[in-house]
Amino acid sequence: MLTIHHLGKSQSERIVWLCEELDVPYELKIHDRDSMTMLSPPALRELHPLGAAPVICDGDLVLAESAAIVEYIINIHGEGRLALGPNHKNYTDYLYWFHFSNGNLQPVFGRNMMLTRANLAPDNAILLSTQGRLTRVLTLLNDRLENNDYLAGQEFTAADIMSVFSLTTMRYFFHWDLSLYGNILKYLKRISDRPAYQRAMRKADFNMPLLLT
Repeated sequence: MLTIHHLGKSQSERIVWLCEELDVPYELKIHDRDSMTMLSPPALRELHPLGAAPVICDGDLVLAESAAIVEYIINIHGEGRLALGPNHKNYTDYLYWFHFSNGNLQPVFGRNMMLTRANLAPDNAILLSTQGRLTRVLTLLNDRLENNDYLAGQEFTAADIMSVFSLTTMRYFFHWDLSLYGNILKYLKRISDRPAYQRAMRKADFNMPLLLT
């Protein structure tokens, strides 16, 4: 059986959610963050040299990196469901938004979080540039959701699974004002109504509330 090594309040929630959506059987092993550093525990380094979640074990296979794991599970265990193939009219939309999360959304949140914690002056040029980048990224996302229920179009896909962490759980570490982005708010409401998402959050983060404000 597939084993998911999940670090609480982390990107590995994507993998639990994916398996719930696909109804793929799995064993969930939850790892707690170090109480002082809030980083991954040593047990994850025993699984993979980088010591970060998610990590999955599938027989003799040990695989890290959330995007790689999502693609692996969809193709090996999910019969291709929740991915759009080259013949689908929204194929390039799916590709773009699937990679948007790790390529733009999550990195810009991470940079803003680190610079905010550095206590730089409000007019610091690097800080202002990074804040501006975050605004552009979120505006692009909000505009995409103006006429689309989901990121790849009207159909829920793995592109959504990749992005929601940054818009919800990541805000425990770096807060931003969601009220400025009405389409994102409506989108997260649609996500939060999905039974598979609700099950995943109960299992992965002990019913941690979805951040909607």
